[in-house]
Amino acid sequence: MARFALNTHRIDPYKISKFQVVLDGRVVPDVIRVSALRRETETVLYRAGDFPNHLIKAPGLTDFDPIVVERGITHDTTFEDWADLCYSAQGDAAASLKAFRKDMLINLLNRQGAVVLSYRVYRCWVSEYTALPDLDSQANETAIESITIQHEGWERDKSVPEPAET
Repeated sequence: MARFALNTHRIDPYKISKFQVVLDGRVVPDVIRVSALRRETETVLYRAGDFPNHLIKAPGLTDFDPIVVERGITHDTTFEDWADLCYSAQGDAAASLKAFRKDMLINLLNRQGAVVLSYRVYRCWVSEYTALPDLDSQANETAIESITIQHEGWERDKSVPEPAET
């Protein structure tokens, strides 16, 4: 069985090193890491009084793990601006109740830079913002900022076709 419908010559799965995060219709620059998309559905145990001596297991509520997005610090203020929609130094009245939730796209790219998989993450908001990492005069590392995103689920955009590879 072919692993890829269009590129039947291909045998290796996609790599995790090429991806993009899209927010408000534009690619967020300099993203270096996105945590896994993970969901967990609770198990509800059930047994009626006249059932045999075993439990019935049924799906219950589903929860979605927060997503952590990291990127190198530049003068782009996308993370800071979004985090500020949930918190303002001017108090709760200055926080945006209208705009703090956003849908986000996470695109996996092939080595040629074409989108091969796309996931839409729904009703995201920033619950944690790290503006500056630990600073160390002896370190030889890139300065990284990060956001932790709470959300209400994700789904794969199945309309994204497998791109023809040359």
